[in-house]
Amino acid sequence: MSSSSLSPSRVAIALLCAGALAFACGPRTHSEAASTASLATAAPVVQQGTTHSHSDGAGIFSQLDVKPSREGVQFALHVTNQGRKHVEVAFPNGQTHEFVVVDSTGRELWRWSTSRLFTQALQNKLLSGGETMSVGERWEHPPTRGKYTVIATLNSSNYPIQQRVDFVLP
Repeated sequence: MSSSSLSPSRVAIALLCAGALAFACGPRTHSEAASTASLATAAPVVQQGTTHSHSDGAGIFSQLDVKPSREGVQFALHVTNQGRKHVEVAFPNGQTHEFVVVDSTGRELWRWSTSRLFTQALQNKLLSGGETMSVGERWEHPPTRGKYTVIATLNSSNYPIQQRVDFVLP
């Protein structure tokens, strides 16, 4: 055995570390996202929903919720498998979603992924019939007053979704 070959224990440790990193950076489930994207009724929630059809007949429904508050603006993208069969949503890397805010002229003001790093590992999320996957993020310290548009994207290679919602900060 040469000194350059890896022992089975070193390979196992490397695989465990890679799996832990992929798990930590992976998409949130509906119950996990509910805690980070709780949408209380104190402020109005702007919603928009769209059904997306896939070539295999699967129906995916997405809804984008926007909740402005004094602390910032909360965004939540909900993706629901409307069919009875399981749907496997594939992601080419660790960035499963994106939120971008633009002003009325189309100038980008905020991008959630700025200054973030993502794994280069492929990810898959299995959605059972009727199951919802939710991701939520908060835009801290938005400018006061104005009309804005948030663009939410599910970065899936087989079920790409992009949703836009206009909202106003008083």
